[in-house]
Order: sequence, then structure tokens, then C-alpha cells
Amino acid sequence: MSGAIDFRGACIAAVVLGAIARTMTGPALAAPCNFELQGEGRVAAIIDSRTFRMDDGREVRLAGIETATAGAGKADGTAALSALVAGRNVVLRAESDAPDRYGRQAALVFADSTEASVQGLLLAQGEALVSATIADKACATELVAAEATARQAKRGIWADPAVIKNAESPGDILARIGQFTVVEGKVLSVRQAGSVTYINFGRRWTRDFAVTISRRMVPAFEAAGIDLKSLENKRIRVRGWIEARGGPRMEALLVGQIELVGAN
Repeated sequence: MSGAIDFRGACIAAVVLGAIARTMTGPALAAPCNFELQGEGRVAAIIDSRTFRMDDGREVRLAGIETATAGAGKADGTAALSALVAGRNVVLRAESDAPDRYGRQAALVFADSTEASVQGLLLAQGEALVSATIADKACATELVAAEATARQAKRGIWADPAVIKNAESPGDILARIGQFTVVEGKVLSVRQAGSVTYINFGRRWTRDFAVTISRRMVPAFEAAGIDLKSLENKRIRVRGWIEARGGPRMEALLVGQIELVGAN
């Protein structure tokens, strides 16, 4: 049985690696995400769709992605991760080996000396979403390109047209409270109230969807060349965790959470 899983995983990896390669130019595919080596070893167990345990007991969390969930019946991605890394030797790369508050090591993972990260493979299969937590611009661009490959091919989660929520349908967004979600729509207005900037997609602040940005984050957006006020009447795609504060809200803590649709 394990041999069958290994074979399937190898086939998936080969197909998706080719798909990523067709979206990229230049030399070594993994170069943008080739951070410092932070460890290596064999994967002993899969814990969930983004976490596995090494044979030395370390728990590793896949950096830069979030679990992709769609409608009822959608697998949680654990099988996809298992097919790529279960029982394999992996290399961990990251800017730091500092554990998170749960003691897990966050890293870009490369299995069996492949050039593409496990994250990139999962994204290109449509089994994950870019989380926008990778600060390195080149690496972030590579992960976004892998996700775009799956979206354009309607692969995995992207086979469901409702994966990207419509900003004009607050009820659908509210159903995603506590979940990582991608929302797209036209910005109606950008307003500041106290220390918070609101990117509004509707006129009813108690019911409609809005993205909030705290004052301390504004300089980061400005440094990235994003004038928040200029987003008015632009179509954007945002990603993050849904909260209910009156209407559905998403807090933008990272520049990569906001993307101009069609900007590229």
C-alpha cells in the first residue's frame, strides 16, 4: 500500500512540477525560496494538511500556505501532503528555525531533492492557498504563480467557482467566519476612522464586507507602493481570516493580502 502511495505521489509531483516550470522563467526553480538550511530528515507521520512529524520528533509546519477548503465533501488536503512527503527525506529551509507558540518549526519543505517546494506543488495542485506570510518578494511571487497555475487550470479546489467569495455577498462571507478565505470585488470607498482604515465594498457598514488596516501597518503598504486611497473603484482580491464585527471583516496585517486584479 505504501508503495502505491509513493508511486502516486511521485507521479503527482512530476506532473505539477512541470506545470510550475511552464509558468516560470530563468534558472533553478527553487532559487527564490532557497532560504538557509534549517534541518533535514525523514517524515515519520502526517499530522494535518500543513503539518508533519520528522523521525527525530520535530513537528514541521508548512510556511507560506493555508489549507484550502471549499464546499462540503472537499478533502482537507492531508492525503495530498501525505502523497508528497510521507516516508520521504526532506530538507527544511527558512529565514529562522524559531518554533511557533505550539513548538512547530515553520519552513519551506523540499522532498527527495526536488527543486520545487512542497508548498509550490500543493498550490499548483489546488490543494492550498497562498497565505501571504512569506516576506521575501521573489519567493512570494513564486508561490503566487503556483497558485495561479491551479486557478487557471481549475485544478483541485479551483474546480469550484465559489472558492473566491464575492465581496457583494456578505452572507456567503459570514459563513466563513474563522476560516482563511479569498474575497474579490470592487472597492466602493476607503475611509479612516480613528486608527483604522476601512476598505469598503458596500455602503452598509453594519452588514457589508470590509477590510481593515491599522495605522501601524499603513507605512508598510506605502513602502510597497500601495496608496490605500487609490484603491477606490479598483477591483481587488484579498485573502485572510474572516471575522464578524457588524458585517464580515478581514484584517490586513501583510501587504501580500491585497492584490489588484488584472494588475499583472
